[in-house]
Amino acid sequence: MKRVMIVGGPGSGKSTLARALGPLTGLPVFHMDHIHHMPGWVERPKSEKDRLTREVHGREAWIFEGGHSRTYAERLARADTLIWLDLPVSLRLWRVIRRTLRYRGRSRPDLPDGCPERVNIEMLRFLAYIWRTRRQARAKIQAMAEGPPPHVRVVHLTNGQAVNSFLRALRTSPQQG
Repeated sequence: MKRVMIVGGPGSGKSTLARALGPLTGLPVFHMDHIHHMPGWVERPKSEKDRLTREVHGREAWIFEGGHSRTYAERLARADTLIWLDLPVSLRLWRVIRRTLRYRGRSRPDLPDGCPERVNIEMLRFLAYIWRTRRQARAKIQAMAEGPPPHVRVVHLTNGQAVNSFLRALRTSPQQG
């Protein structure tokens, strides 16, 4: 594993997995939310997100987690491993609520400084967005996972136990990834 693309819906554990994989593999970790947001929850323009995303996946080695699906094809072409965290929407919603409460008033490690978690109408809109887009977002990732370039290994993880088993296997023989 040299270039790892981690995808999944909000709350699936992309950032957590990336942070665990970094030390195991020695690869640098990049979070899409650092590209998507600027301090104060200001969203970057799409063209700037595209450029910054390309800068990351143009590097020699990386773990890159997160969305911005308009660059998925380019990122996948550069990746050697695609990890799809395909967890149930009910669990993902619970995790988003839990992390919002845990980090309330502070920025999470996978977010830029100045983006504190808040319990407000925006959080409710985000939960509604997760629910509303669950099928189409999953279908987009599924299509990518079912037809990757030949050089890409796909790891499809559907529950916490599978994620833990994947990490355990890496700890015992990291060169096999």
